Formats: sequence, structure tokens, C-alpha cells
Amino acid sequence: MKNTDQNFIIIGKFGSTYGIQGWIKVQAYTEFGADILEYLPWSLLRNRAWTPIQIESGKTYGNGIIVKLQGINTPEEARFLTGLAIGIPRSRLPRLKENEYYWSDLVGLTVINQRGETLGKVINLMETGSNDVLVVKGDKEHAIPYLPGKVITRIDLDKQEIHVDWELL
Repeated sequence: MKNTDQNFIIIGKFGSTYGIQGWIKVQAYTEFGADILEYLPWSLLRNRAWTPIQIESGKTYGNGIIVKLQGINTPEEARFLTGLAIGIPRSRLPRLKENEYYWSDLVGLTVINQRGETLGKVINLMETGSNDVLVVKGDKEHAIPYLPGKVITRIDLDKQEIHVDWELL
């Protein structure tokens, strides 16, 4: 999902409701799921606008995270949040070292191989354990290992391009 406002970064989304008191599950996009609770306060994206929300309580539950929002007291009220993006101002993120990128900065970039062929745009990234993978959608879908200096030869955020050593099949 691409941000509609570049001053915000999407860090997760709301899932299904939990229990009868208005709690809702959260799908975190942070490296370590529970870290999403460290980025409070949150805003939610509804109708292309960011709206601040107040978290009454949040906790890990099993392998996931659940939160209780202020003013949401029933599953019926919480259900209206399902699928909505959770964001924070980009300025609240830690500053990265040179040649490090947030996944959200790579989504939407055009991927070009060494022959100058456009493979498509990055639609998603996946964590596989050994290395991350760019999911690139063009005429075909490609799963390209995110291996800087090997497969990833250059990232140019200004031109919105990622250059790769990868053949078009």
C-alpha cells in the first residue's frame, strides 16, 4: 500500500475484532511486531486522510497484537476499522545509515535490469529468513532477492528506480 501523504509512513493495519469490549487485532509491518506499540500515538488512514486515534490499551496476545481504542466499546464499532492503515509521521522514525531504506521507500519504485529492461514496479517486500525479497509486478511477477551489491546494484530514490542484476525471463 502506498502512502497518500509522504509525511506519514504506514506501520500496520487493523485486522478483525477481538472479544466483546471493542478490542481489535493489529497486523504490524514493523520488523518486530510488538514494536508497533512503541510508536504511539497512531493515526489511521480513512478516505485518504490521516486522523489521530487514541489507544486506551495495547498488548501482545499469542503471536499477535490487540489494542483497545478510546471510544470503541463494542465489536460492531471496532469492525469499522478492519483493513484501515495505521500510520505515524515519518519524522518519528529513526534515521537510517547510508544505503539503508525503509521498505515503504522501496514500494512503488521501478525496477530496471542491466540491459535497461523494465521489470515492473515493487509491489511488496517479503521476509524469507535468509534475505528479504522484492516482489516486482510488470508483464510478469518477479521475486528478486534483496541482496545489495550482488543483485541490487543501485537504488535511486530521486529517480524512483532500483537497478538490478536480474534477467527478464
